[in-house]
Amino acid sequence: MKIITIVGARPQIIKAAAFSRVVKNKFTQIEEIIVHTGQHYDDNMSQIFFKELGIPRPHINLKVGSSSHGVQTSIMIQKVEEVLLNHKPDAVIVYGDTNSTIATAIAASKIHIPIIHIEAGLRSFNKTMPEEVNRILCDHVSTLLFSPTKSGYDNLRNEGFKVDINKKASLDNPNIYHCGDVMYDNSLYFSKISDVQSNIINELSLTNKKFILATVHRNDNTDSPKKINDLFNTFLEIIDKHQIKIIIPIHPRTAKMMNQLLDSSTQEKIKKSKLLKIIPPAGFLDMIALEKNSDLIITDSGGVQKEAYFFKKPCIILRPQTEWLEIVETKSAIITDTDPKKILNSTNYFLTNQKLNFPTVFGDGNAASFIAQEIISQFS
Repeated sequence: MKIITIVGARPQIIKAAAFSRVVKNKFTQIEEIIVHTGQHYDDNMSQIFFKELGIPRPHINLKVGSSSHGVQTSIMIQKVEEVLLNHKPDAVIVYGDTNSTIATAIAASKIHIPIIHIEAGLRSFNKTMPEEVNRILCDHVSTLLFSPTKSGYDNLRNEGFKVDINKKASLDNPNIYHCGDVMYDNSLYFSKISDVQSNIINELSLTNKKFILATVHRNDNTDSPKKINDLFNTFLEIIDKHQIKIIIPIHPRTAKMMNQLLDSSTQEKIKKSKLLKIIPPAGFLDMIALEKNSDLIITDSGGVQKEAYFFKKPCIILRPQTEWLEIVETKSAIITDTDPKKILNSTNYFLTNQKLNFPTVFGDGNAASFIAQEIISQFS
């Protein structure tokens, strides 16, 4: 059985690693070909990156590169179609909501190759986000849809997908599943590796120290003079009030926009602060170590929101909405957007409230095995 997995950026390669592991160790009847579109190809993805994480390197890199949504997606459709026609897979796997995801969905559906969408059903209910459009369109041309959460599964039901499982699903009669989250599988697996290989806690002198981990990268936050100034002034205010260190692995775009948009007085306060620590982008294992050892996570990243929950850390969400409704419903996360008052109040609440609950909502750590078994039953 031949499966082609399409990824477009380093986070998707990490997500895909969970499936690749179970194929290698348990479901050897599946031949997997990994294709990287080059959407956000990272030159830092060296051999060490793949070796340390035990991740297979992509077999094919389409080298599409960055450009506008329309140009990038159209080039991907053409190149992905060529790969699919050449290799003739039984099905193609896509993850999440990138341009690589929607380009593959369009290319595969037009030539009648079944699409397997992992992380299906997620909705922010904000169609101004390109990711929201990508995930909706991909879901509606997929044959097997694997949702990591119950709310994602319910979203699919509400959009007209039938819950009955077909023995042989098709584009017109797709199957939807609530299977758990492959990133929870990964977090359990890579957490053990991080304990051995990451030294960032020692390097930053954070051992047995309280600290907040913060990440800011979304264009809505970085490109607005008001929002980026509000955020960094709020970080400084948190430090003054709680005398707690804030660690910020800085995204290149955020660093650029800080230089362009932050008030000179705010930039000067950041330089003088002994508790606001801006560090280079953290690798995956270092990021896990920071998440596991932090007291609070403040982020506009969807992935980091989930990882906060995986490691039982409270989370402040710097966005107006989230696809991960469960973590808000458990009251372990609070949506504040970039409102300084809400961020300060939420920080105070989480730093003084230790009675938080983290019920199981992302599966049992075996989502990838479930997915692989269902693929075999459908396409063998």
